[in-house]
Amino acid sequence: MDDISKKALAGFVAQAAGASAADIASAKLLSGGAVQENWLLEIALSGGALSGRLDCVLRCDSPTAGVAISHGRAQEFALLRTVFEAGVTVPEPLWLCDDPAVIGRPFFLMRRIGGTAAGHVLVKDARFGGDRVQLAERLGRELARIHSVQPPQAALDFLPWYEDAPALHSIRLHRDYLDAHHTAYPALEWGLRWLERHAPPRDRMALCHRDFRTGNYMVDEQGLTGILDWEFAGWSDPLEDIGWFCAKCWRFGKLDAEAGGVGAREDFYRGYEQESGRALDREAVRYWEVMAHMNWAMIAIQQAERHCSGRENSLLLALTGHIVPELEWEILNMTEND
Repeated sequence: MDDISKKALAGFVAQAAGASAADIASAKLLSGGAVQENWLLEIALSGGALSGRLDCVLRCDSPTAGVAISHGRAQEFALLRTVFEAGVTVPEPLWLCDDPAVIGRPFFLMRRIGGTAAGHVLVKDARFGGDRVQLAERLGRELARIHSVQPPQAALDFLPWYEDAPALHSIRLHRDYLDAHHTAYPALEWGLRWLERHAPPRDRMALCHRDFRTGNYMVDEQGLTGILDWEFAGWSDPLEDIGWFCAKCWRFGKLDAEAGGVGAREDFYRGYEQESGRALDREAVRYWEVMAHMNWAMIAIQQAERHCSGRENSLLLALTGHIVPELEWEILNMTEND
């Protein structure tokens, strides 16, 4: 972030915080983020209710177009505020700026939370996350709180609404994308047909994170500190989030820990059921685990296309495309005895 952007950002923060002045003491680009950029900021505020040091994170779009199904920053900010008010453990949303004159892209600021989110670290290093039974239960409770947000919600009127079953809605979008894509994916076409034939009917609709997994929450040595990354959230079947969290592709190699690679599936289920007051259909969750591998494969194809098309030169995006065969293999394994 150059000095001109820092100066403009400081002016915005001062006005938003009701401060007499603001100074961007440091700005550090955080690692990761194929879809968005995250900057760790240390801000010194003079005057106003927040006078003093403020540690926060600035979240903005990546330099080129992101994944087609991801939300913009204004929408993500509205989601964050909604779930924060619903009691979900998330970084406190502070201010939204949709004026591109400030740093060149829309952004929002949220309070910094401590800990780590690196999935490959969390599944292997027992120092993080505290007691793993309690962590799995806590994650289940947090997900139930997210699902307590139900339509209609005026603040979330930008979320697409549809009348068909959530599974069939996703299948149609995926099939339309593959039909228009330059490369054929026969295994994914097989998976889509299996998902179509076994699709559950439309039931209770709720706000779903749609990327609730290890790697998208932060923990410290004591436990959970916050749920992150809301850019894919939407109205759907709550079991979609359950299946995504438990899917093998998000266990980071620790396959015996079926709840996100960090805990037991039943511990995660117990936390969810106690918080929501609803029993989970275990067999139905398996369907959504197949869908999870399909959804991740489609996102991986889109991310790889950003690199292969020449729009963005990124080793991370290029490597993401290479996970598609593994996802296809898992889809075939899970559906071969149909």
